[in-house]
Amino acid sequence: MSANSTTSPNTAPVVDGNGGNPYLEMDLLRFTTAGSVDDGKSTLIGRLLYDTRSIFQDQLEAIEGASRRRGEDYLNLALLTDGLRAEREQNITIDVAYRYFATPRRKFIIADTPGHIQYTRNMVTGASTAELAIVLVDARKGVLTQSKRHGFLTALLGIPHVVVAINKMDLVGYSYEVYRRIMAEYTQFAQKLDIKDLIFIPISALHGDNIVTHSDNMPWYEGATLLHHLETVKLGADRNLVDFRFPVQCVVRPHQDFRGFAGRVVSGTITPGEEIVVLPSGQSSRVRSIETFDGPRQEASPLDSVVLTVEDEIDISRGDMIVRRMNLPTVENRFDAILCWMNEAPLDPAVPYLLMHTTRSVKAFVSRIVYRIDVDTLHREQVDTFRLNDIGRVEITTAQPIFFDPYQINQGTGSFILIHPHTNATVAAGMIRGEVRTADELFPEERAEGRDPVSPGVVWEEWNIPLTEREARSGHRAAVLWFTGLSGSGKSTIARALERRLFAAGCQTMLLDGDQVRHGLCGDLGFSPADRQENIRRVGEVAKLFFQQGSLVLCTFVSPFAEDRERVRALLPEGRFFEIYVRCSLEECMRRDPKGLYTKALEGKIESFTGISSPYEAPEHPEMIAETDSESVDGIVESIVASLEREGILPRAAGT
Repeated sequence: MSANSTTSPNTAPVVDGNGGNPYLEMDLLRFTTAGSVDDGKSTLIGRLLYDTRSIFQDQLEAIEGASRRRGEDYLNLALLTDGLRAEREQNITIDVAYRYFATPRRKFIIADTPGHIQYTRNMVTGASTAELAIVLVDARKGVLTQSKRHGFLTALLGIPHVVVAINKMDLVGYSYEVYRRIMAEYTQFAQKLDIKDLIFIPISALHGDNIVTHSDNMPWYEGATLLHHLETVKLGADRNLVDFRFPVQCVVRPHQDFRGFAGRVVSGTITPGEEIVVLPSGQSSRVRSIETFDGPRQEASPLDSVVLTVEDEIDISRGDMIVRRMNLPTVENRFDAILCWMNEAPLDPAVPYLLMHTTRSVKAFVSRIVYRIDVDTLHREQVDTFRLNDIGRVEITTAQPIFFDPYQINQGTGSFILIHPHTNATVAAGMIRGEVRTADELFPEERAEGRDPVSPGVVWEEWNIPLTEREARSGHRAAVLWFTGLSGSGKSTIARALERRLFAAGCQTMLLDGDQVRHGLCGDLGFSPADRQENIRRVGEVAKLFFQQGSLVLCTFVSPFAEDRERVRALLPEGRFFEIYVRCSLEECMRRDPKGLYTKALEGKIESFTGISSPYEAPEHPEMIAETDSESVDGIVESIVASLEREGILPRAAGT
């Protein structure tokens, strides 16, 4: 049979696999599959390739023969991706397998990543460039630790779209109750993560249910099929087109009359004539031209591989970075990061690892382990080292400065890897949170003697009645619930309803609202970044006082800067500060505009208004997320009360 037109009663038509010229101009979706071992990732990818007619004829014949030799009475589509002999023998995936296919709407690159916990590092590799992740969950087993681990990693890596594919529905009788239970459990876990777009699709990869066409076996599911979602999901919305970053890969000098600098544009755009600065030297010039293999260009965009020439003869070499003159990254040799440890040997703070960041390589030490994250509960644990697959927050010191942005706003300049200096093994992958700022740097005079900021001549006195006695009498533990979000997102509405619920249950509460404190305590402050910082500092100290009184303190503040919120967290014992991200789209907040502030801001009557003329830094890992776009106030309150009960702040059924 011809490889271009094969059909049979039991097989889909097969094409030549190259996509054909009509696909060349289509956009490209890179996605990854992940989940616990044997959840069906390879079978799912094989099904997508099979049903989209993207298999060579000889490939199809090979897997038909392999399936027969294994005694299987069905076409084992997993064999399309399980290419290693060890994988085929064990029926598992241990390496990252990449596959390519296309439909009339879009081209795709798939990374099939392993499910075993010891191969989590491979999952990080496969997901590092993905725009969408499919997390498979076996309908028989439900949500496992590895399912949560992969969900957590997708959030850490900033993958904007996540599909939870509940697989093997055929083995649970296509039960809606099983689907709903798994969806509820994973949703509860995902509320602690910053996942922008999360959907659930019930499937059977083996039989093709809801993969390309809707399944007659699950008439209760009315959502999109998996392929339709892959074809229509919006791409590129999270791409950074503002901050121009061009790490220099090499100097190109084919002859004495030409000197250019080759590399790939990480983010932002640049055009000839624009002013640039070269880091670390700080020398400035202008872009003379943008050269490519096909000739000069008038603009370079993210992911373009180009050669830049500049007007002045300045020293530029590999590892330098070209940026816009008025838009600079952070240049530091100390930074705060989330680290995923990927080596059998544990992290050794005494080892000078090699840090590779963009095109720059420098020696680096893990100077401090802040905490490890328990992927089941997302609680923070104090540890002395990281072992294989541990994930946590660290501080890193490099021998020379690097040029970075927080990973949340620029993945290209916010990511790095660590390499062992003796074995050359990649031991860790990291995501930069920002520069390290210590209390000594923020309050140099007050911290000179190791003390908190304090008025001169004042001596500390211990609390008259200990917190434990106050908690014993009130019947609940003290905590600070910090509601953050855009103006109009619903922070005060939720907090007021929650306080009324807690007060009715006999709890001791205090509500600190942004408008109220600015009528007195912070009435002397404006809305500049410095005044916003001082506003949150004062509120944090007041919240700490009410906390010591044994209260549940509800704080409702836009608090746009993550650093300010973390400073308040540091005032309280571990596990007593709950950051609640009240998430609502800017468009919906503007539509609500309960106080007319957005209207005034758009008219230029309010300066530095968050969301319009001033940035908002969304929480990376809040304890809770309230989606006011789609959830009711009562439902959110119920969810918060349930979380406080699980965390031991409230006794069980305290809110009833």
